[in-house]
Amino acid sequence: MQLFNTLSAEERAELIDQSGKQRLTLSFYAYAHIEDPKQFRDSLFLAWNPLEVLGRIYVATEGINAQLSLPADHFYEFKDHLDTIPFLNGIRLNVAVEHDDHSFLKLTIKVRNKIVADGLNDATFDVTNKGIHLGAKDFNQMLEDPNTIVVDFRNHYESEVGHFKGALTPDVDTFRESLPIIEQQIADHKEDKNLLMYCTGGIRCEKASAFFKHKGFKNVYQLDGGIIEYTRQVKEEGLESKFIGKNFVFDHRLGERITDDIVAQCHQCGKPCDNHTNCANEACHLLFIQCDECAEAMQNTCSVECLEVIHLPEEEQKALRRGIMKGNMIFKKGKSDSLKFKKSGEELSGIALAAAPKAKAKKSIKKILIGKGEHYYPKAGIGQFLLENHELKTGDRILISGPSTGNEEIMVEQMFVNGKIADTATKGDKVTMNLPFRIRLSDKLFKIIE
Repeated sequence: MQLFNTLSAEERAELIDQSGKQRLTLSFYAYAHIEDPKQFRDSLFLAWNPLEVLGRIYVATEGINAQLSLPADHFYEFKDHLDTIPFLNGIRLNVAVEHDDHSFLKLTIKVRNKIVADGLNDATFDVTNKGIHLGAKDFNQMLEDPNTIVVDFRNHYESEVGHFKGALTPDVDTFRESLPIIEQQIADHKEDKNLLMYCTGGIRCEKASAFFKHKGFKNVYQLDGGIIEYTRQVKEEGLESKFIGKNFVFDHRLGERITDDIVAQCHQCGKPCDNHTNCANEACHLLFIQCDECAEAMQNTCSVECLEVIHLPEEEQKALRRGIMKGNMIFKKGKSDSLKFKKSGEELSGIALAAAPKAKAKKSIKKILIGKGEHYYPKAGIGQFLLENHELKTGDRILISGPSTGNEEIMVEQMFVNGKIADTATKGDKVTMNLPFRIRLSDKLFKIIE
């Protein structure tokens, strides 16, 4: 009985590309009483692994918190399985704003003491006695009420790149830190103000809403489904997005763009930027914001010290990071004195510093379908195609198109035909060439007609 991953992230990424299947990234949570979290965890792994589910899931006696991806053609089978679990029957699944087949590369289901660490030790606290849920339209209306206090229950690195205008954004690393800080800030408004809260998908502000009701606050509301569901409703109903910037996400994407507003700065030079990255020095791995220019100049490191480290021999680098728990470094949030333009908490202005670059308009080109993608060799950076129609010559311009690859246009400078270098390929030939991007089985190969 397999209850763990057997493939590395790299091997899984290659399998995803070879499959040619579009994947959906989604999340959900539920507060419920689970008597045996370990048994529940194992049952989920056995049910989800055959469905090619990948992601990060936490299970505790208080419920489940799941962020995952799966092939689109397994979605309804996955949903059917959730419906067999009484407290998950009919649960809303928040689908990611932006699509990425590689959002998760392993299935990790962990048993935790709590699905959201809150630091509370109060037997009388009832997490199910939650605040009133508001949809996007009602949330927007309440934001305009002068008697409303809106609170962001995410961490400083999340709110820095995007938030609701006028929100309290506590300068915290964890959710548990935010509860006493916010309670102290708004202690005088238990009855005369609307307490409006939000987070990424709803799980943190749901617990926060129950906490503040427990503390005697009368008018407690939360954004139903968090920023993810808010964004979907805004688009569907044609509403104004009161959220500006990016929504930070806990997978390799590190963010989904909600509006074109850039509200953050490169931590190294101060240029408007909202792209998070991790320091290339594995002994540091600090999560910070870095623009393209600084990334090139600093070779993706956060400081001069880290830049020096990555040029040391590998054995010396290993010695420096010996004893460091890598698993805790994925989203290391520590602030560094070397990051001169880092801002958080009350320092956030809520003012757009720049607009994100617009996507280039699609240009109309004449093309003919000549083949399809067959394989990609990631280490060599080589793509293989099967030519199904017409012929292909060196010097031809081609378009490689697919749901994950997008539209990539290049010139054929050199190619191998059936394993040998050649200038011409015809129907039935297998063609390989160096590519600066990854291709998938679902990709189509077009020849551009001048």
